[in-house]
Amino acid sequence: MIAMAIPLHAELTYEGAYNPGQNMQEYFNEAYPNYNKSIIYVFYNDNPCYECPQTIELIEQIYNKNYSGQYSFFIIDYEDDDEYNFIETYNLSQPLEVVLVRVEDGETLGYRKLENLQNQISDPVSFSENFQEQVDNFLSNQDGY
Repeated sequence: MIAMAIPLHAELTYEGAYNPGQNMQEYFNEAYPNYNKSIIYVFYNDNPCYECPQTIELIEQIYNKNYSGQYSFFIIDYEDDDEYNFIETYNLSQPLEVVLVRVEDGETLGYRKLENLQNQISDPVSFSENFQEQVDNFLSNQDGY
């Protein structure tokens, strides 16, 4: 068993009080700066696979290089989640799953689940290209899901 201590890299946190002189959109933009960003979730469980840590690390590198500031990014041990119930919401069961959630105007428009990424890590270049294509096609596509 590989022990993984992966921190949550971004969170939706309340950062201010409502000012009666601002409209609600300004309030949400200040209070929840990531409120209107699509999300890349990297979910893992308490029994990670051998390739999971390096796969997560590569996904984080791809995010930092290509998507930082554009999308929100979370790395979450979904078995320790008591608050959001990610297991039911995204039907999680694998040791590593990535969920892309498209958000527009603060509303979730749909999600796509990427599975078995750890089985593609043997070729990091192809993995990176495939992962970026999946993210770009789903999160950047404004016309459909």
